[in-house]
Amino acid sequence: MIRGIRGATTVVRDEEEEILDVTEELLHEMIAQNSFQAEDVAQVLITVTEDLSAAFPAKALRRFSDWTYVPVVCAREIPVPGSLEKCIRLLVTVNTSLAQDKINHVYLREATKLRPDLANGNKLAN
Repeated sequence: MIRGIRGATTVVRDEEEEILDVTEELLHEMIAQNSFQAEDVAQVLITVTEDLSAAFPAKALRRFSDWTYVPVVCAREIPVPGSLEKCIRLLVTVNTSLAQDKINHVYLREATKLRPDLANGNKLAN
């Protein structure tokens, strides 16, 4: 079965290392909570808010040695007034036997505000 796993996090500063570090942390947590491997991943869509431009977060996925052939694309979020700032979102499409209601979507830092109903189960929510 193909499922989408959502994740989001925020940074304090628009700096390359911070963007890459928090993106890596988010993906690690998504993998840990949903037990998938690179071979299970069909694609990853990463979006950033318009106030982030110091780095492509997709570069963080290349820190994972077995993710060389995983298709990844970055895009910009729609700049809706009042939306969460300095936010990085991931949508990982995976092959899994997990039922949809068993998928653990991961929201870290200020991104817990996006889906408090789902973020409460996060081990690293704060």
